[in-house]
Amino acid sequence: MKTTFILLSFLVPTALFAQQWQPKIANLRPYDQTGINVFEDPKDATEFDGLKVKFGAGFTQQFQNLKHTNKDALNNTIGSFANGVSTPGNRLKVITPGFQTAQANLFMDVQLADGIRLNVTSYLSSKHHNENWIKGGYIQFDKLPFKGEFWDELMKVTTIKIGHFEVNYGDAHFRRSDNGQALYNPFMESYILDAFATEIGGEVYVRKNGLFGMIGLTNGMIKGNVDSLYAASNPDGKLHKSPSLLLKAGIDKQLTADMRVRLSASYYGNQSSGSNTLYGGDRGGSNYQYVMELNSANPSSATGAGTGLAFSGRFNPGFTKKINSVMLNGFVKARGLELFGTYETSSGRNARETATRNASQYAADVVYRFGPAENLFIGARYNVLTATLADNATGTGGGAIKYNGNVKVDRVAAAAGWFLTRNVLLKGEYVIQNYKDFPVADSRAGGQFKGYVIEAVVGF
Repeated sequence: MKTTFILLSFLVPTALFAQQWQPKIANLRPYDQTGINVFEDPKDATEFDGLKVKFGAGFTQQFQNLKHTNKDALNNTIGSFANGVSTPGNRLKVITPGFQTAQANLFMDVQLADGIRLNVTSYLSSKHHNENWIKGGYIQFDKLPFKGEFWDELMKVTTIKIGHFEVNYGDAHFRRSDNGQALYNPFMESYILDAFATEIGGEVYVRKNGLFGMIGLTNGMIKGNVDSLYAASNPDGKLHKSPSLLLKAGIDKQLTADMRVRLSASYYGNQSSGSNTLYGGDRGGSNYQYVMELNSANPSSATGAGTGLAFSGRFNPGFTKKINSVMLNGFVKARGLELFGTYETSSGRNARETATRNASQYAADVVYRFGPAENLFIGARYNVLTATLADNATGTGGGAIKYNGNVKVDRVAAAAGWFLTRNVLLKGEYVIQNYKDFPVADSRAGGQFKGYVIEAVVGF
């Protein structure tokens, strides 16, 4: 109760400002509760009455009480020092109940002209980096500044996005937490295999009568890059950089006043990337902090000897050189009941490998929203990943992993939440995640973490 009081005392005053009048920006997914279950940005038929600038934000604060173990890992000791270098073995980082680092997003949306808007999103505070940075920025055209009936009719069903943006692969990224913007997600985290990337390029959408399609082309990397690829870091001999191709199609129908159905299929492919980050491109960080991470020489250090601590609880297959992924999604909303399902399969490799590996997952979310304006909800999620580890990876216990078998990670989560206003959300989750069939040289062998996380969120 004390934790809840602290969270609400910090965030409710901010929400009072959020409920004040803000200028209307056309074709924009709202950042508050009304943006839930909105996927692609809506295509509003609004009149342009001059240039407008809208600032919004997303703030989160979490309290975590998670515990983790890795009972099957080899050499489960703190390790020793040799020549000034720590060798921590497989001992996991010591974590205790406490508050996580708060996260904050800043949104700037500008209505530049009739049907033309600009977005710039900044991360003011994140678990991945300390400094403030730009997530991305893009221009979206729902109308073109060309006169003629042909252009008017074309843009009634067409949307064009150009810039550095979150690529529209699958539907799961519309329901995940994006650093400080966590109102859309009824749970604490995204999927175990987390498809999220910001890349430079363009996407073209066509929508009519509930049917939609999209084609996109990007640079296939998290940022701009004009460097050549060197043979030393690309022993496969492929020294050219290929663009990423995105395809998406589906149907989204409001069948009755109480029933909505959406089905979609998405493809993402890059055949020779400089450094692809589809499954490691989140620069905000995980909301399960430090779970299943290795210990460091200093127990209070934020730096461990394992993978990057920003992505705790997730699995990155390391398809950095070549990747082909498909995601199928289904969504049904019947009054307050929501069902959201995902099946995803991916194959790829890194630059050191000669053969591709596979990873796949499926997930099912059940959420029931009730109360005035559906301001209360309960939900449950089941998520299972199966993947093949790289056979040339370095074991986190200090040795090389030569392992071609499949590993498995599964998660069960139960959540509940309360929207105090459409801008303020308090939610909590209990989670159990298991790691199976990992080799003993891997610190995740026989791993499990479980416990609860409470989160307070503001979005406007």
